[in-house]
Amino acid sequence: MTDGTGNHEDPIEVMVVDDHPMWRDAVARDLSESGFEVVATAGDGDQAVRRAKAVVPDVLVLDLNLPGKPGVQVCKEVVAANPAVRVLVLSASGEHADVLEAVKSGATGYLLKSASTEELRDAVRRTAVGDPVFTPGLAGLVLGEYRRLASEPAGPAPAGEPGAPRLTDRETEVLRLVAKGLSYKQIAERLVISHRTVQNHVQNTLGKLQLHNRVELVRYAIERGLDDV
Repeated sequence: MTDGTGNHEDPIEVMVVDDHPMWRDAVARDLSESGFEVVATAGDGDQAVRRAKAVVPDVLVLDLNLPGKPGVQVCKEVVAANPAVRVLVLSASGEHADVLEAVKSGATGYLLKSASTEELRDAVRRTAVGDPVFTPGLAGLVLGEYRRLASEPAGPAPAGEPGAPRLTDRETEVLRLVAKGLSYKQIAERLVISHRTVQNHVQNTLGKLQLHNRVELVRYAIERGLDDV
């Protein structure tokens, strides 16, 4: 398949987790027919964690309501084992509490099961490159939660303290745009750099700050007022 610019690249590897066999098989079939490589499926939480750690998919399409171990716990364990795995929650629930819990557990995006096949395909592609993907109406809720988290007592030492990691000017610029809620694609267009370069800056920044995912990164930026610059 192509990356949208005409450049050929390896198929995005996807794992589908849902406790309903017919739904799970249908999603896996739709994604496979759309050019994605479905490397594994799972029907319960424990099985999902084991298989995700074994196959390390690019994107884990994850239902929250699972037997054995809830989806948010699966997300936490999979992302902790390998932060490179992106998690797209595909849930029947649009409850705000479920959405926020999923994001705090490390999910990159959240899509309702009422989404069309085309919306799911687009969401998987965008999730694979680290863009936050949310069913319309939920993105503002998530950004609001980032801000609420930022108002709580901070964990890591502020950047100005002795021994704190130093970011380059470009890394700081990218971080500021991430905090404002821009997608990686929007940041690339704004700064006139490639999507891959944006990803590299974000990964470097995560490493320097010893953070694990976009939620922690946005919280860090908002704590330091970068979203208001």
